Amino acid sequence: MALPTPVLKTSWPEVVGMAATPAVTMIMTDRPDVAVEVLPPGAPLTPAYNDKRVRVFIDNSGIVAQTPVIG
Repeated sequence: MALPTPVLKTSWPEVVGMAATPAVTMIMTDRPDVAVEVLPPGAPLTPAYNDKRVRVFIDNSGIVAQTPVIG
């Protein structure tokens, strides 16, 4: 009998309101296969979707401002 395929996490709403460093640590613990980018307000973005990337948008205080998602 085959083992079930694990469902990989694709968003982290629980880190909204956290400081960037522990949020990134949590994301990397859940998904060590993705690159995490921390982006301040107004940072230039490339529009391309990337299933191996998570963007963490922070406010001017270094707090996660919106739900990080794969892409």
